[in-house]
Amino acid sequence: MTSKSDSHSDPVAVSAVILAGGRATRMGGEDKGWVALAGRPLIDHVLARLRPQVDEVLINANRSQARYQALAPVICDDNNDYLGPLAGMQAGLAAARHDWVLFVPCDGPALPLDLMSRFRAALTPQTELVVAHDGDWLQPVVALLHKSLLPS
Repeated sequence: MTSKSDSHSDPVAVSAVILAGGRATRMGGEDKGWVALAGRPLIDHVLARLRPQVDEVLINANRSQARYQALAPVICDDNNDYLGPLAGMQAGLAAARHDWVLFVPCDGPALPLDLMSRFRAALTPQTELVVAHDGDWLQPVVALLHKSLLPS
């Protein structure tokens, strides 16, 4: 019998997709990934925390692609209508090399340094997704999804 994870303690190869594809309407349209925090763009903070935890990093972006491409491979949504994070997740699941794909927003500079170990601990053979919870609310753009979810 094949399972999506052999054991929650075994390393699972993971691709990560940084979601930077939106219009940022709540930020006056400014590309969130390039907003500075402590003298560095938000995307730099996310990459610094994310890269040690995963096997591949992709950036989902629908603008500023050349700038993002200098940091990691860029994937775009399948359409130009800025349909939101689900469109970025769909593009990420289709493009990722690995069966497990971690999604995080480009404006999350304080991602836990142990995010993937927490998510790996939640995996069971039946698991198809793991979603972060901050203690009060689900955080659906911080999620680990299995590629088998792409058709749905």
